[in-house]
Amino acid sequence: MGAPALEDLAVGDVVATRTLELDRPRLVRYAGASGDFNRIHWDEAFATSVGLPNVIAHGMLTMGAAVGVVEDWAGDPGAVVDYQTRFTRPVPVPADGAAAVEVTATVGAIDAEARTVRVDLTVVHEGVKVLGKAQAVVRL
Repeated sequence: MGAPALEDLAVGDVVATRTLELDRPRLVRYAGASGDFNRIHWDEAFATSVGLPNVIAHGMLTMGAAVGVVEDWAGDPGAVVDYQTRFTRPVPVPADGAAAVEVTATVGAIDAEARTVRVDLTVVHEGVKVLGKAQAVVRL
């Protein structure tokens, strides 16, 4: 499947949805790849001692996994020319199973002259937004 056609898009179109599953093994792999070995991401006793509900996913892992939805829709990771967000809530990850994070990508703005689309991401865990003002600009 190729890149979406700019002319076929309208503001408000939902262009992609995905459920991301974040489990403890994925947190360990991400820690190794990123070098972020903060104990809140792997030590449940420590995480709860500092007021967190459980071990939490790395914010950058959540952010990166969420934009993957846009990259797949665009057909090319290089088409994403800007991406930004705010971290609003942590994603607690249970010892067994996984934390489900729901991602919805919606066209927020179209710049026909620049041939770009701003894709607004809604990223929620258990009904609560975990990323705020998550926006990717895609050149089509």
